[in-house]
Amino acid sequence: MIRIINNSTDPHFNLALEEYALKHLDIDDSIIILWQNEPSVIIGRNQNTIEEINNKYIKDNKINVVRRLSGGGTVYHDLGNLNFTFITKRSKENARNFEMFTKPVIETLQQFGVPAEFTGRNDISIEGKKFSGNAQYTYQDKLLHHGTILFNSDLAVVQEALNVKTEKIESKGIKSVRSRVTNILPYLKESITLEEFKTILAKNMFAHYHQQAKELQLNDDDIVIIKKLMDDRYIKWDWNYGESPAFTLQKNRRYPGGNLDIRMNVKDGIIEDCKIYGDYFGQMDTKDLTDQMIKLKYEESAILTLLEEIDFSQYFTHISRDEFMDCLFY
Repeated sequence: MIRIINNSTDPHFNLALEEYALKHLDIDDSIIILWQNEPSVIIGRNQNTIEEINNKYIKDNKINVVRRLSGGGTVYHDLGNLNFTFITKRSKENARNFEMFTKPVIETLQQFGVPAEFTGRNDISIEGKKFSGNAQYTYQDKLLHHGTILFNSDLAVVQEALNVKTEKIESKGIKSVRSRVTNILPYLKESITLEEFKTILAKNMFAHYHQQAKELQLNDDDIVIIKKLMDDRYIKWDWNYGESPAFTLQKNRRYPGGNLDIRMNVKDGIIEDCKIYGDYFGQMDTKDLTDQMIKLKYEESAILTLLEEIDFSQYFTHISRDEFMDCLFY
């Protein structure tokens, strides 16, 4: 069993590393990776990003938003969270067998007196509170299983970052199920740091599978390929937002200058149709504005660029451009 040593905390790089290890490394030996991300929201492969995040909070706090290859729900990562990845040959025994891959984590925690148990389809919990979510992705004859471990994360940020403010969104995306969550640190009978826990967990993973520990340091050639994967996929808006399933959005806000009711259809992150209703006043028909919005990305910078190129006051006499953007995105 090979452990890839990875000290990066960039979620774009780390997800690209997972893909690289899955698709490009020879896995006669299974691979494990223990890794951490700076504050990030990681979106499931089949989810509608806009539906999962508190867009204003994420923007204000400079939290990364990145889509992963595997399905499942949206999760929050920070440096108080530890992620673990297994890559191995796919078999009837391990495919969709989430519990199998969580056993080393559960056994490690039980050594510290923590009553951790596998719950539901893909979680590990303590006394009914979730601290680990797990997901899988298959490629050819290989299987990637990864999971989170909330060690000492900022749970207040978890709640805020995933607390969606949108009035109404209807989509075919897979919606996350919000669960009660907890950190494992308060349950540990022995005080240890996350780094110490990581070291112990790695040893236990090797022992659980009766494998000799081998470490792999990424070389310059590895890094070049990983960064290309990162640039081609994980930093791109088209992947992180544009891959969202088609959805219908309705936003309604009242401002001193009148009520705004904006409705739109979005597919692959692109506005396909848009209508604006309300009791506002304006000199020009807002259909002219919405016609210009069609085919634009449903993204702040794209809409703001358009609004800066037109005389916005001709459409809304007493509603500001900032209020319009607030209604549309926050």
